[in-house]
Amino acid sequence: MNRYPLWKYLIVVGSVLLGLLYTLPNFYGESPAVQISPARTADKADTLLLARVEDTLRENNVPVNGIFLEAVGIKVRFEDTDTQLKAKDILQSALGNKYVVALNLLSDSPQWLTDISALPMYLGLDLRGGVHFLLQVDMKGALSKSLDRYSADIRGSLREEKIRYKGLGREGSQIIVKFRNAELRTKASDEIKKNYDDLNLREQDIEDEFHLVVTLKKEALKRMKDSAVQQNITTLRNRVNELGVAEPIIQQAGADRVVVQLPGVQDTAKAKDILGRTATLELRMVDEEHDVSSALRGQGNFDSELYTERGGGPLLVKKQVMLTGDRINDAQPGFDNNNQPAVHINLDSNGSRIFKQLTRDNVGKRMAILLIEKNQKEVITAPVIREEIPGGRVQITGNMTTVEARDIALLLRAGALAAPMDIIEERTVGPSLGAENIDRGFNSTLFGFAAIAIFMTIYYLIFGFISVTALGVNLLLLIGLLSILQATLTLPGMAAIALTIGMAIDANVLINERIRDELRNGVTPQAAINVGYERAFGTILDANITTLIAGIALFAFGSGPVKGFAVVLCLGILTSMFSAVMVSRAIVNQLYGRRRKLEHVPIGQVWRPTSDKR
Repeated sequence: MNRYPLWKYLIVVGSVLLGLLYTLPNFYGESPAVQISPARTADKADTLLLARVEDTLRENNVPVNGIFLEAVGIKVRFEDTDTQLKAKDILQSALGNKYVVALNLLSDSPQWLTDISALPMYLGLDLRGGVHFLLQVDMKGALSKSLDRYSADIRGSLREEKIRYKGLGREGSQIIVKFRNAELRTKASDEIKKNYDDLNLREQDIEDEFHLVVTLKKEALKRMKDSAVQQNITTLRNRVNELGVAEPIIQQAGADRVVVQLPGVQDTAKAKDILGRTATLELRMVDEEHDVSSALRGQGNFDSELYTERGGGPLLVKKQVMLTGDRINDAQPGFDNNNQPAVHINLDSNGSRIFKQLTRDNVGKRMAILLIEKNQKEVITAPVIREEIPGGRVQITGNMTTVEARDIALLLRAGALAAPMDIIEERTVGPSLGAENIDRGFNSTLFGFAAIAIFMTIYYLIFGFISVTALGVNLLLLIGLLSILQATLTLPGMAAIALTIGMAIDANVLINERIRDELRNGVTPQAAINVGYERAFGTILDANITTLIAGIALFAFGSGPVKGFAVVLCLGILTSMFSAVMVSRAIVNQLYGRRRKLEHVPIGQVWRPTSDKR
């Protein structure tokens, strides 16, 4: 009657062992560390940089607990924060601005746990410490950038159609195109309407000039603003990945604000530096009319600049920018016809038109492709234009590795920020404050668990102790599940854990009271145990489903801390259902299920009703 088949016991034991295994990494804590990563995509962290970091720390007598070379850079672990700060200053001074030296925290869990993907939970900003930024998108800057792009497009379209105009300029949020007569203005208006659906046109006559006033439509303006915020969020997320931050929070707050939280990062200046990174392209023509050797002697032409081509020699490049990375629709890594790493770029319609005309007018000449990152320009390649290139598909090659091609494509896709952003709020949560929050959350959970354990054991005796054991398994499974999912634990999440403990023990109270009721009615102990679990299950299921619905609603409609609370709450409901019913009954079955003549159940005082003898 009260026996489980073997497979159920195996499920219970396997779940407990799995929960224990994946909960273990959370008890090892974290060590202060320094992360060194290249400031530019072209530079890579390698064994030479590793040796340089080791030598620098050794020469300055800085003790380390471990140093690792990873894909994102080099990480050095230290014993305490004082050593960490000292090492950061020394390394920054030794390595210079070519590398980003950022403070971080690394898990102390052993390697064998890491090898089986047993990793600690991510901790939120309020528990781990880190930096918090609130950035505001400059919508005027976004509008200005958009109008500049339309101005260049309109100028190019009119020239291509050979429609003469007296002048083209911006006045506030308007583009003013001036013509000598109404006929030219009409032709220009028809051409602009045909190519640009997002623009409103209005004719205006001032003295002897015929003006065409160009403005953005309202729906286009709204779409541009929304797109600017979303593109900035994507760009920021791509940049933050370079810091190796675990579970950064980057989300929109209001119409034109973005929240960026970087748990574990303590260096505000370096976080700002990463957020300010950008990469884009410029296409310029190579100056083949002047001598490079003269430029090397400091006698260069005013209209040209001297660069060094990657993998080649010095190169004189004209200052005039023919095409910029703003015209890039997509960039993907790949290979060229010689099976060498390359970046394949697709231009938008206007970029395709400009590039087609550029290649048509400069056949036989060299065109330089410059990568601009952190205000530093580098000539990736300078190929000879063999023929006109239509279609807006550009291929970039030039002594790059597969990894570098991928990184360049990533940065080009992210591009520059669609609109300028200003940091209007910043704060740093220190690791000591985070540790204090962890201690408080842990102590509240521990004291609550202890109080419940004492009450249950006194009131329900052995069955109360079994309920407490099941409650402990529930807590173990919940922490293990959060670790497996690599969820982010915050203070609201710790509150949800405490709430889950109370809800989980409620299920065992229902079971125990149901068993008592059956015993009062004179049912045998074995039958009382069986009926108690079977009949209490429906009530437990109903109660947990209603709470689960509320948790799902919180997750669907909430944001930030509310979502964190909802995730832990929903997972806690699932683990409490399993532990309160299946785990506790497995223990009861093992203790009492094999006894054929069970006369007494240690479940506390059972009061039987007395008969009325009057």
